[in-house]
Formats: sequence, C-alpha cells, structure tokens
Amino acid sequence: MAEIIRRSKALSVSPLKTSQAMGASLAVLGLERAMPLLHGAQGCTAFAKVFFVRHFREPIPLQTTAMDPISSVMGADDNVIEALKTVCEKNRPAAIGLLTTGLSEAQGTDIVRVLKTFRELHPEFQAVRIIPVNTPDFSGCLESGYAAALRAMISEWVPAATVKETRLGCRTRQVNVLCGSLLTPGDVEALRELIESFGLHPVMIPDLADSLDGHLDPEDFKPVTVGGLSVNAFTTLGNAVATLVIGASLYPVADLLYERTGVPLHRFDHLLGLAANDQLVMTLAGIAGHAVPARLARQRAQLLDAMLDTHFMLGQARIALAADPDLLHAFSQWLAEMGAEVVAAVASDRAAVLERTPLAQVQIGDLEDLETWARQGDAELLIGNSHAVDTAQRLGIPLLRAGFPLYDQLGGYQRTWIGYRGARQALFDIANLLLGHGHGGVAPYHSFYSRKDDHRWETMAYGSEQALVDCERRH
Repeated sequence: MAEIIRRSKALSVSPLKTSQAMGASLAVLGLERAMPLLHGAQGCTAFAKVFFVRHFREPIPLQTTAMDPISSVMGADDNVIEALKTVCEKNRPAAIGLLTTGLSEAQGTDIVRVLKTFRELHPEFQAVRIIPVNTPDFSGCLESGYAAALRAMISEWVPAATVKETRLGCRTRQVNVLCGSLLTPGDVEALRELIESFGLHPVMIPDLADSLDGHLDPEDFKPVTVGGLSVNAFTTLGNAVATLVIGASLYPVADLLYERTGVPLHRFDHLLGLAANDQLVMTLAGIAGHAVPARLARQRAQLLDAMLDTHFMLGQARIALAADPDLLHAFSQWLAEMGAEVVAAVASDRAAVLERTPLAQVQIGDLEDLETWARQGDAELLIGNSHAVDTAQRLGIPLLRAGFPLYDQLGGYQRTWIGYRGARQALFDIANLLLGHGHGGVAPYHSFYSRKDDHRWETMAYGSEQALVDCERRH
C-alpha cells in the first residue's frame, strides 16, 4: 500500500491539476447536441474554452452565466435563469450541463433550486434535459468533476429497473461502457472496435470518440456538440447484459447504475499493458460466449515481442509520473509490469485508488514537487501533460506526453494507449525516448588486456560515453 503524502505548501507552483468544472464539461461534451453552461464569471468559461480548443483543436461549445461584481454579491439566480432561457431558445440543445465554478460555489448558489424555478417559469423547455452539477474549482480535479457529471446523468436520466420498459438483459448484445476520464477519444474508439469484434453492441458513456474525434462534418456549423451519446440512450441502459467500468473514479457511478438497473458490473482500474487487456479480452469472451478472435491473439503476440525488444531499455529505468489519480495508477502498474522503477509520483488530488499503486509514496502536489522528487531520484524519463515540458527541460530528460491538456503537439487527443496495439506503441515510444537521450544501451565489453586507447573509439562508435555510465550505474 502506497503512502499518500498530503500537500503541505500554501500555494501551487506550476499547478498540475485541472478544475472540476472542466472535467464535468468534458463529460457533457460527450453527449449529442449538448451544451455545458458554467455558472460563474466570463473569464472562467473563457479559460476553460482555451484549454479545450488548444487540446482538441476544434470549436468547443461552452456558455456562461456571466456573473459580474454586483450579481456576485447580491445573488445570481437571475443570471442562471436568463442564461438557460437564452441557450434553449437560440441553440436548441438536447441536453445542458449546469456546472458551478469557484465563484458561484463561494457565493453559495443552490443550482438545484434555481433549476426548479426555471422549470416553473419556462415549461416550454421541458424537453431539454438539464443536469445540475456542483463542481467547485477549489477542490477535486478534472477526474472528480468528470465523475460527478456522469453520476448526475445516471441519477437524472436512467430509469429504475421497476419501470415497465426496462428489462434486464433483453438486449442480449448490448454492453454499457462507463468510460473514465483517463481514456482519450482515440482510446474510446479503439475500445468500441474491440467490443464490436466480439459481436457485441457497446454504448459508450460518454462517447467522446463520436463528438471530439476531430472529423469534418458536412453540415454547417452548429452551436452544440456534433455527435456523441444520445440522451435517449440512457433509458436503455437497464436492458443491457453487462456494464464495463473503466477507471476507479467511476466505481461509485457504476454502483449507482447497478442499484438502478441491476445490470452486472465488470470493473477495470485501467486498460494499459498486458495484464489489464488480458482481463478485458477474457471478460468480453465470456459475455459474448465465443472464442477470442484470431486478430486479437496476433496483436497479443506482437505485444509480447515488443516487451522482449524493449525490456533492456525499460528494465530498471527511473521514471517520474505526474497525472490525475486514475492515470497515475495505470502508468505505475504498467511500468511495474515492465520492470521500470517509478522514482517520483505526483497526483493532482487524493483518491482511494492511489493507495493501491505499486509505489512506496505518492505526493499530492504540483509540478514543482515533481521536479524536486525527480531530481532526487535521478529520473531518466518524465510522463505528464504539456505543462510538464519546462520541467523536463530543466531536468534534462525526455517527456512522454500523456493526460490533459496536450497543446504543444498535434494529435495528442487521438493517441491510443489501450489495447494490445496501444501498449505496444507506447513501449516503443518510451524506449525510443530513452535511447534518444543515451539511456538504456549496453556498452561494449572491454577486455582487461586490450589496448586502452581503443576504448574511447569503440565507445564513440557505439554512441556516447553516457551509455557506459548508465550501464555501470544500473548493474
């Protein structure tokens, strides 16, 4: 069990975490014809919009209640009602996520009561599904805000098993998939294809692969999301034969779904590496009732070969990690599977899953904490989001970009980490980063009786003298 070291500083230096409001917005963006509405100042929404646009490089629908100094003091209920009315009239969404921010939470806004008032004043918008979610900036992180939004969706839109139209397992090929925030749109797409290869019909909740996969739509610009999971699909979740839960942060959400529907749950902390994907494939084979497709067996053999090819570079490699709890847990387990050593691990917020990581300690902190720990542990590689670029440069080590946001390279949102293919490519990427910085190589053997002057030229021909130093330090 890992020791969790609490934050001790009075401020954050180079913050790691992203706000809960952005996490909840991300979940809402995975719905069809949806609109996240942030209850706060205009700057709160503008800041979130910049993050999303830089990460996905797509137009992102976000709206604000535009709180000003007067409404912040005197009350902003009218702002919420007017904003909801405007969005419903002009944008005609199927769903709205009404999300709080640090400002509205500090004010003490009761968004559930305000939403009830809006329903009474404007019954003409009853068809628009609206979920209120409390997402204060001063607590939690992107992961917890994302989970809170999914919990609200399940609570508001999924009918109980006693409803006449709900019959457990009547859709014998339907599988519900609760997709955690650690999955990229590329991961969600790969997971859907994997499930479909077993002849099953997955319902991805939410479906970021359909709304934020970076495709050109033939229709004109729309002010709401294009693609994603239909709100009506929530009424069918109780008819599925199984529910897959990806990410420990969604386990409470899965428990709520089980209470509502009784659909059996299959939990996965993550889908990185060989062991996790073996568990997923065997679970799907059991649900579908037939053998594993030959294509997947071939991909597994390719991953095993890649593990052999890269184990000289990754074995005992010193890695530093910075991520949200689910993603940090995933990488730490996967790297331990490959024999690497995590010398520094910093999480954005505390979560129960961190205690199950195969590490001695996990720091709740920021990128300054990561830099301190990584320097003390003599890290050779850093894994984190684009905010960690400067940290990696100061440490003089390569950076493997993962998490949110990724804004300094194209296509980060579409990166596929899961599955046998995703794990195979990630192994090659890590090994190549280490090799590119002179780490992980095996220096040529020099006989005691050989000419000393030849050693320098042999080492230069091999690549660099640093490889010899690394080899001696490891062995």
